[in-house]
Amino acid sequence: MNTTLSTAKSAGLSTLAAVMLAVMIGAGLIAAGGLVQASALHDAAHDVRHTTGFPCH
Repeated sequence: MNTTLSTAKSAGLSTLAAVMLAVMIGAGLIAAGGLVQASALHDAAHDVRHTTGFPCH
């Protein structure tokens, strides 16, 4: 019984860690997108479109 309980507790902690990491990455992307100048964001997106082969013109 203790083995099952400790395994469930470990799974809960790893799930919480994954959720917290996702929240931190998401908040970082939103903050970076909000603070970067529009021209730099456009240029980065434009370069990625060219690199992946999507037409943009």
